Amino acid sequence: MALAHTILTVLCEKEASGYDISKQFEESMACYWTASQQQIYRELGRIEQNGWACCRVVPQHGKPDRKVYAITEAGRQELSQWAAEPSLPTPIREDLLVKVLGGPYTDPDQLLAEVQRRRGVHAGQLASYRETEALFFSQGELPLQEQFRYLTLRRGILFEQEWILWCDEVIAFLVALR
Repeated sequence: MALAHTILTVLCEKEASGYDISKQFEESMACYWTASQQQIYRELGRIEQNGWACCRVVPQHGKPDRKVYAITEAGRQELSQWAAEPSLPTPIREDLLVKVLGGPYTDPDQLLAEVQRRRGVHAGQLASYRETEALFFSQGELPLQEQFRYLTLRRGILFEQEWILWCDEVIAFLVALR
């Protein structure tokens, strides 16, 4: 997935500044896409150059002027064309899987500690996603846009649950080796 397409999707909802887009990434897309503010601002420049968004400057008192971006018809066409293309799974590059693969050649207690630590990381992220779910998605019927947003949160929840299940399996295996 290109960062540009993620930003264009955000701009479909409403016009936004680079800062607004960055906050949206942190608050509702962190379970499947991350980008730094610097990456977002750099990509906004490219998006504007491609004619996929236009920018207007909003003067602010006591602060630098704010650049607000809106998607253009060309941006909507680009997003539509991209959405029609088949997607492929993202290749996995996971250090912990390599550590488990190398388990017979390393200290089993170190590996156990690392898997337990990672389980805690995933449990913490799952708790955060569940908190977001309870806060924003438990009030009955949601507008269509929010239903789609909830689907992406559900994927993050399931991702973390699967990690926890797998970590539990590895932990049980390592404990049984003792």
